[in-house]
Amino acid sequence: MAIKKFILDTNVILHDYKCIYNFQENDIYIPITVLEELDKFKKGNDDINFNAREFSRDLDLLADNSIFTKGVSLGDSLGKLYIVTSYDYPEALQQTFSEKTPDHRILAVAYQLQKKYKNTIFISKDINLRLKAKSLGIVAEDYISDKVTSADIFDKKHATFSHIEAHLVDDLYKSKEGIPVEKFSFSSDIEPNECFIIKSSKSGVLARYNSFSQKVERVEKNKVFGIEPRNAEQAFAFNVMLDNNIKLVALTGKSGTGKTLLALAAALEQQENFQQVLLARPIVALGNKDLGYLPGDDKRKVSPYMQPLFDNLNVIKHQFNYQGKEVYKIEEMQREQKLVIEALAYIRGRSLSNTFFIVDEAQNLTPHEIKTIITRAGEETKIIFTGDIQQIDQPYLDMHSNGLVYMIDRMRGQELFAHINLTKGERSPLSELASNLL
Repeated sequence: MAIKKFILDTNVILHDYKCIYNFQENDIYIPITVLEELDKFKKGNDDINFNAREFSRDLDLLADNSIFTKGVSLGDSLGKLYIVTSYDYPEALQQTFSEKTPDHRILAVAYQLQKKYKNTIFISKDINLRLKAKSLGIVAEDYISDKVTSADIFDKKHATFSHIEAHLVDDLYKSKEGIPVEKFSFSSDIEPNECFIIKSSKSGVLARYNSFSQKVERVEKNKVFGIEPRNAEQAFAFNVMLDNNIKLVALTGKSGTGKTLLALAAALEQQENFQQVLLARPIVALGNKDLGYLPGDDKRKVSPYMQPLFDNLNVIKHQFNYQGKEVYKIEEMQREQKLVIEALAYIRGRSLSNTFFIVDEAQNLTPHEIKTIITRAGEETKIIFTGDIQQIDQPYLDMHSNGLVYMIDRMRGQELFAHINLTKGERSPLSELASNLL
């Protein structure tokens, strides 16, 4: 099989600093312009800044003078890495893209390598740059190492099993411990911690397969810290979040389905079981401006991005008397830093033990960021990821490559994991109408 030549764009490295090891026995070419662009991203606390620094460190360990001529080996069963320093700006580019921007200089390298070698492919997460490359006859592809092939699971509602024997449904209502899963005909069709509806000719029941007990258990619609589930999916969400055995939960759904509110209510309900309740969300800067562009200190800079979390906290407070013990407890937790709301960038490097950790807007995270967060989990920590894969604000992520969908795809079937997809909006009839039609 012929060795392929892959030219990498800057955004691929900023997305995954280990990307050069994901091309098997094929060779990797990095235009010198990419290194110049990476220099601009080294300073900062965001994940792309971390990736730029880590890639530079890895490159420093790999590189010697041969990287510019003969290439350096990336390891056993892997290809070589080259840095391209000299190139022309061909006439084909001058006619179409006369301005020598960094993107166009990278395209110039790809153009010349394609003329020199067969099986040359330009890799970029920038759709427009891939189109520019294709206009020049350059084969261009997205970086798909961490892409999920199908996101159909986010369109599906919970399963419903009909025509179940009536005595099994009756037994579920009577039994607190549940019924052994092998008694049900659908036992081979369900995954660990999957939630579903069981119907007989007489009645129906909400249920979950508890993989720890190997039983099907009834799910009740109980109020949780002032918040009452309005549909079956919200009841399912509360059930898995309140189960101490499940350490990782993903709540997905469109805007208005109650993802963040449910997660916060579940956290406050279990406050005595954890040393801290931590809410965080990634910051996607407006207009591609860095946080430094905003006035004030760190807290003032991130405050506008954190406001939706405070809004959900206020919704819960309004379920109780303003001077009630529940509101007092929430405010006491905030004063004592037992309930903390902050930007996700400030979590890096911390080890989170005995923490109920809610990560909001997780669809704006890369697979590497999701992995970094989960690996921060210490003893007795529970992590809830919430997100809407239809509302991705990061320019180089999509429905198939964001960290939330990647994590769900990889974690499905694991005993410690549960995924609930919320499909019914409960914010208001107007919100639901807009979400469906606009």
